[in-house]
Amino acid sequence: MELSEFKDLLRRSGVVGAGGAGFPSYAKLSDKAETIILNCAECEPLLKVHRQVLEEFTYEILTALSKVLEETGAAHGIIAIKSHYKSALRALDAEIGAFPALSVHTLESVYPAGDEIILIKEVTGKTVDPGKLPISVGVTVCNVESVYNIYRAMKGQPVTDKYVTVAGEVAHPMTLCVPIGTKISELIAAAGGETVENAEYINGGPMMGRVINPNDVVTKTTNAIIVLPHDHTVIMNKNRNYAVNLRRTMSVCCQCRSCTELCSRHVIGYPVEPHAVMRSLSNGGKGDLGEIMVSMFCSGCGLCETYSCPQGLSPRAIIAELKDAARRAGVKPPEGIEADRNVKDADLKKISVERLTMRLGLKKYDVSAPMVHEFDTSTVKILLSQHLGAPAVASVAEGDAVKKGDVIAKAAEGALSVNIHASIDGRVAAVTDKYIKITK
Repeated sequence: MELSEFKDLLRRSGVVGAGGAGFPSYAKLSDKAETIILNCAECEPLLKVHRQVLEEFTYEILTALSKVLEETGAAHGIIAIKSHYKSALRALDAEIGAFPALSVHTLESVYPAGDEIILIKEVTGKTVDPGKLPISVGVTVCNVESVYNIYRAMKGQPVTDKYVTVAGEVAHPMTLCVPIGTKISELIAAAGGETVENAEYINGGPMMGRVINPNDVVTKTTNAIIVLPHDHTVIMNKNRNYAVNLRRTMSVCCQCRSCTELCSRHVIGYPVEPHAVMRSLSNGGKGDLGEIMVSMFCSGCGLCETYSCPQGLSPRAIIAELKDAARRAGVKPPEGIEADRNVKDADLKKISVERLTMRLGLKKYDVSAPMVHEFDTSTVKILLSQHLGAPAVASVAEGDAVKKGDVIAKAAEGALSVNIHASIDGRVAAVTDKYIKITK
């Protein structure tokens, strides 16, 4: 088929990035791509879902990746995977011989290897300049589950389910395949329930994930639910408010530069200097405005506040607040900035995931989480905004009978958007401007 037809198939099937912001996959595909990278770096501690999906559906994923190459005209497909994912590597070795345009690139176990800008640098040696997209250097990055969903779309199956690792303080850590819209508390119950009182829950990894309510629901971007004690350092850091972070910055920051020296963006040549932002705030906001503006290129990886700072300050949280304020004011990141291609000692500043896991106090939770497919729920609450761009528009009414896979919300016309589908058989119990609820 033509590339435009293939992209339309992905839009109609609801395929988006199965993590992060959920960028619609059809919008990533371009005939300017020279290399397609399959991202199996899974850089956050405790997450296991992508290596497990790749191991279980190796042939299907390689088939879909080859199809993406065919449709875009890209010459190379590279599976980027950490060298200690032995089971997944064995599965790849057994199948990849049938796909001559594909190859495997093994990565060190460092954080944040899964960040697509870092991944492109590691795999191809190319640096994406600040504010630019990967396609600017001829590269497209797709994660494992997204490509598996592309395969399913090729077979006429839209996105209705999500693989989610449930880890931390649960009786039986596991990776579940659940209908989109399932309540988080049901996943925790399936994993044997909490093993501590007054637990808190993180959607995503311990570094970049956010604290959520157990009544929240699974979306197309939910990769993990991590259950931790309410007084765990990771939770307390995430719950600390901006005013407290600002007061601590103004009273304690000693300008040691550790946050900048280990910043994952700074070490690939971006002009992001967290210490300079902290200095400006310590001086009542007086300082070089340019130093604050380039901090808008911060990726939010969290190394500065969880690993680098010897005083436990939170440059990431401070910068995130500044970025949000800038967006609300309509201020955009500066343009025309080039990354420094001659950064020294970058390889010496990589952060071991094992050391990071220990520093976070999470080592005891780094255990096996076997994949389980048997899961059932009677009610789903499917959000209309699960992806970057415009929300889908509801196309069903209360009382309608629906089957799993039926379109229940259509992609917004003329906007970056995708269809959304029923994840269970049932009847529409409620339709609002935010969600659709279906009950068996």
